Amino acid sequence: MRYTAARTRQAVIRLTTRVQEGLEEAARRPDRGDISTTTVIIWVAAVTGALLIAGTIAVVIARYNLKLSGL
Repeated sequence: MRYTAARTRQAVIRLTTRVQEGLEEAARRPDRGDISTTTVIIWVAAVTGALLIAGTIAVVIARYNLKLSGL
């Protein structure tokens, strides 16, 4: 239990430090160039498509597992 609590505390400290550094960097360089809405839409579509393809393959393999085992 102590090990988990110590690891969680370390993770929270690292995350807090990283967020704080990011905010300081943004304050220093306000023109750093934010990601565009189009880029976000493209990434979401790509990830969704990849997940759908992987899910379809998993369903097909699960459904036909016995038939495929003889190949």
